[in-house]
Amino acid sequence: MKYSLALILVMLLSGCSMFAKEEEPNLSASKQFSDAMENMGDGNYEEAIKKFETLEARYPYGRYAEQAQLEVAYAYYKQEDTAAATAACDRFIKLHPTHPNVDYAYYLKGLANFNENLGLISRLGGQDMTERDPKQARESYNAFKELVTRFPNSKYADDSAARARYLLNGLANYELQVALYYMKRKAYVAALNRAQYIVIKYQETPSTEQALMIMVKCYDVLGMHQLRDDTVRILKHNFPNSKYLSESSESSEPWWKLW
Repeated sequence: MKYSLALILVMLLSGCSMFAKEEEPNLSASKQFSDAMENMGDGNYEEAIKKFETLEARYPYGRYAEQAQLEVAYAYYKQEDTAAATAACDRFIKLHPTHPNVDYAYYLKGLANFNENLGLISRLGGQDMTERDPKQARESYNAFKELVTRFPNSKYADDSAARARYLLNGLANYELQVALYYMKRKAYVAALNRAQYIVIKYQETPSTEQALMIMVKCYDVLGMHQLRDDTVRILKHNFPNSKYLSESSESSEPWWKLW
């Protein structure tokens, strides 16, 4: 019995020794941060994320923990994990709304959701545009717009404004493609609703001209002639050189009858 107890004691002590060796040393916040940044520099983002999260767990207060939260968001962005990067940015914004670098959190959130190919959506003819949801583009636009509105003097403001304009044009073009999709299928009420949305929501984008044209056509088909004529006047006032207006002068029929 004594031998068995001694053996058990040795095994227990050995086990404790093994676990002790596996534990990470109690590094300072600055050391943990520098180690994680070294991983970032090497492109080892997964390991960097682990170290940043460990740092925040051990030292939840102070500048290293705050910066670690931002670095985690950037690491997820570099990994192209849009959902995780967005969540990390939102967390930082919620925890530190007055932080000197909160503008960067908005900028990074915008970048994480930025889709450079949004402008190509007009070339996706033949596909059901109603099944597409430019959620990420809207998320990106809202982040950039918030940055420009709240931090007009931020070093990220100019780039954010340019990206926001690009995204706004792309979102308007998306709605236009949906309206045209409905027009081809003679779903005129649905097409009219989409075109009206463009005129109201995206009136400063290039898509507005064609949206007004779609409204004119839909009103004509639906027998709403007064609204049709009112929309034609709006089109003439805002786009006096519109190609649709020039087409009407070349024929005895109004252009919306020919389209």
